[in-house]
Amino acid sequence: MIVFNAKVYTVDSTFAVQTAFAVKDGKFLAVGNKEDILENYEAESQVDAQNKFIYPGFYDAHCHFFGLGNTMQQADLVGTTSFEEIVQRLVNFQKENPDKKWLLGRGWDQNDWENKTFPNRDTLDKLFPNLPIYLVRIDGHAALANGAALQLGKIGEKPLMEGGQIDGGVVETKNGKLTGILIDNAMSLVSSVIPKPTEDEMKKILLTAQKACLENGLTTVADAGLSPEIIELIDKMHKNNELKIRVYAMVSATREYVDYYLKKGIYKTDKLNVRSFKIYADGALGSRGACMIKPYSDDPKTTGFLLSKPEELESNFQRIANSDFQANTHAIGDSANRIILNLYAKMLKGNNDRRWRIEHAQVVDSLDLMKFKNYSIIPSVQPTHCTSDMYWAARRLGNLRVRFAYAYQWLLNESKTLALGSDFPVEAVNPIFGFHSAIARQDAKNFPDNGFQMENAISREDALRGMTVWAAHANFEEKERGSIEVGKQADFIILDKDLISTERRQIRDTRFLATYVGGEKVF
Repeated sequence: MIVFNAKVYTVDSTFAVQTAFAVKDGKFLAVGNKEDILENYEAESQVDAQNKFIYPGFYDAHCHFFGLGNTMQQADLVGTTSFEEIVQRLVNFQKENPDKKWLLGRGWDQNDWENKTFPNRDTLDKLFPNLPIYLVRIDGHAALANGAALQLGKIGEKPLMEGGQIDGGVVETKNGKLTGILIDNAMSLVSSVIPKPTEDEMKKILLTAQKACLENGLTTVADAGLSPEIIELIDKMHKNNELKIRVYAMVSATREYVDYYLKKGIYKTDKLNVRSFKIYADGALGSRGACMIKPYSDDPKTTGFLLSKPEELESNFQRIANSDFQANTHAIGDSANRIILNLYAKMLKGNNDRRWRIEHAQVVDSLDLMKFKNYSIIPSVQPTHCTSDMYWAARRLGNLRVRFAYAYQWLLNESKTLALGSDFPVEAVNPIFGFHSAIARQDAKNFPDNGFQMENAISREDALRGMTVWAAHANFEEKERGSIEVGKQADFIILDKDLISTERRQIRDTRFLATYVGGEKVF
């Protein structure tokens, strides 16, 4: 195949821009100007890009690919402006899906409501007394369950610690009654009794997620936390050519799964890469589960909490350090980031090429920033978190501490690389939204006018690197893809706008015209 009449952003080491390239056997054979390519190569398939804009296939360096497909089978609660709206959506969904044994939903965020307190289960109990309901908050770190679901989870039969805390989570109570709110590890008390999907249902989930990703220019996704069962199904679907998208699978770091993969070893195909473990240090800022050094500014009674004890985290990291696997740890609060950075430092000792990652690196104390450089640690960040949280982040953190939140340019100064993702379905799948958030620090309505904490905006070129070659590097894949260069896999996309020069207020209007994986047009 020959592609010509394009503005091709190669994102190579010189950030060269070309006009054409040739592809053979799924790889870039030649990259250069239109005249040279057409003179030196012939192909039955020729694509006239009509002066549109071509980029390496986009990566999402941190997402929940299987989770996206699963969520798309549930009630959509994203964008609700009140609990009453949630109830109405559930009523409508249940009418359309009367045979479902559980009513599941995801996407609510009490920070978007006039009443910003957590909801409770009372209305759900009255409307659905016998149908179990489980509604996950937008960040995936809290959920609301009704009485039927709590009963199936046998909550109330287990002794709770003071304040409702239980093993790195919270079961919220009010006046001695369960409100239905479960935070972090406590969520598993109910989620563990929800019937698991069959293999056919899991295939549908994966294909649904793939369609959404390919339509949005994503050719590689890093799924942050999968079971061996799902990973092996992805491999099977790749081999059957049912699944085209490339997957970097982070294994959920339960003891059972760590044992399994340390024995099995790194597993790598053209489309699947299994060489990392996903660990959780703390919860999320929106549910006050992020572990902070000092109390929350809007709730001085709490500093959040760790989801595992430091000694358990250290033991897990030691096992991973003794293997060739990578550690990728979710850390939101400044205390969680400090603890993980110090544990990483203990394992990594100095400069190295282990490419251990901090997923989110959302609030990092200024004293800890240098540790990214000193121990070759990669920050894996999600720019749309910044523009989703900016309305209330200062209330949670206070005006001083918030300055060290979403500090992408400061992190880049230390690490020299950023892996950019979205954390979908927490945020939208569309990577252009993340690009815009990274460079403009504005939401979809271009608010605020001058951007949020613009000292930590990154350049357009660096944002593009974060979505391509730097994300590939974070996955140990930079020699295979992430840029349009001879010998690399021909993953590329065609857009109708130039991300490097388009006025920033118009960036989110960019349309995806085509997506190619290994030279095959998949959208």
